Amino acid sequence: MSGKHSHAQPLVDTTDPQRYAASQRVTWVSVAVNLLLTVLQFIIGLLGNSQALVADSIHTLSDLFTDFMVLIALFHSRKAADAEHPYGHERIETVTTLLLGVMLFAVGIGIVWRAGARFLDGAPLLAPDLITLWAALFTMLAKEVLFRYLLRTAERYNSDMLRANAWHSRSDAVSSLVVVAGIGGSLLDLVYLDAIAAMIVAIMIIKVAFGLGWPAIQELVDTGLDPETVQRIRRLILSVDGVRALHLLRTRRVGGRALVDVHIIVDEDISVSEGHYISETVRTRLMKEIATVADALVHIDPEDDTQLATVHDLPSRSAVHAQLMAHFTDIEAAAQIERITLHYIGGRLRVELLLPLSVLTNTGAGAQLAARFHAAAAQDPLIESLDVRFH
Repeated sequence: MSGKHSHAQPLVDTTDPQRYAASQRVTWVSVAVNLLLTVLQFIIGLLGNSQALVADSIHTLSDLFTDFMVLIALFHSRKAADAEHPYGHERIETVTTLLLGVMLFAVGIGIVWRAGARFLDGAPLLAPDLITLWAALFTMLAKEVLFRYLLRTAERYNSDMLRANAWHSRSDAVSSLVVVAGIGGSLLDLVYLDAIAAMIVAIMIIKVAFGLGWPAIQELVDTGLDPETVQRIRRLILSVDGVRALHLLRTRRVGGRALVDVHIIVDEDISVSEGHYISETVRTRLMKEIATVADALVHIDPEDDTQLATVHDLPSRSAVHAQLMAHFTDIEAAAQIERITLHYIGGRLRVELLLPLSVLTNTGAGAQLAARFHAAAAQDPLIESLDVRFH
C-alpha cells in the first residue's frame, strides 16, 4: 500500500527459521478467519438479499486464495542461495505480491461489472435483511483485528509479502464499513445504496491492487533505492579513508534486501592489498550502518574510467615485459631487473623498474643507467613514463 508503510526497515535474514515459523503461523490464522468469514458472508448475504455482502464475501474469498499463495511463497523464499539462485529466493515473495495485486484487480473489476449489471437490467432491488447488517459489522471487526495481528508480524520480520497481506485485510475492514453503510441505508428504504456500496468496495479493491502491484513491478525491473537513501550511501562511501571519489553507483532490491554496486577511486600508487582493504571497509560499513543493505560489490579504480581513456587496448603484463626486454637488449643490467611494476593510467603505461645496488659500479652510475633505460623505453609510444629504482 503506497504511503502506508515504509520500505526503510531493518534488515532481517529471510531464511531465519523464526521468521518462517512466525510468518507461517499468522498466515494459517488468516486462513481460518477468512474461511469462516467467506462462508458466513456469502450465505447470509445470499439469504438476506445483500449484494454488497455477497461482493464482500468474494473479496474475503480472494484473501483465502492469497493466504495459500503466501504459504507457498514462504516455503520457497526461505531457501538459501544456491547455484541456480545465487542471490537467494527472496524475489518469490515479490512475485507473489504482484500476483496478489493482479488477483485483487480482477476481483474488483468483476464486482463492478456485476453491480453495474444489476443497475442496468431494470430489475427491482430488494432491501436486505437486518441480519446482513450484523454480519457486516462482525466481518469489519474481525478483519481489523486480523490486520493488526498480521502487520505486527510483518513489521517485526520486515516482510513486504506479509505486509501486503495485512493491508489486504485492512482493505477488507474498510470495505466492510462501506457495506455496513450500504446495508444500513437500504434498511432505511434507500435500497440502491446496497448496490452502490458494492461498487465502492470494488473500486477500493482495485486501488489496493495497484498499491501492491506497482512496488512489486518496480523491484522486478530493478528500480533503484529512493534518492535519500542513495545520497546517504554516497556520503558514507566518500567518508571512508582512502576513497577519493566514486562513480557508477547502482542500487536495487531483492525481496526485503538492498544490493549496492559501486566503483571507487583510490590512489593509483597503493598496493593491491591496500586497495582491497579499502574496498572491504566500504562494503562492511555499508552493511553495518545502512540497515537495508545486505551486500555490496565494490570495484577499485585508479581513475574515473567513465571519462578518461580506457585500458582495454593496452597490452598485458607478459606482452609489456617482452616489449621492454626487446627495448633493453643493449643494456646488460636489464638481465638483473628484479621487479617491473605497471600502472595502467589514462590509456597509457607508467613503468617502475627495481634493480639491485650491485649493478652500480660507482656513485654516478645510477643516473647514467636510468638515463639509458629512459631512452630505450621512449621508443614505445604507450609508455608515458619510466622510473628506475635501486635497493
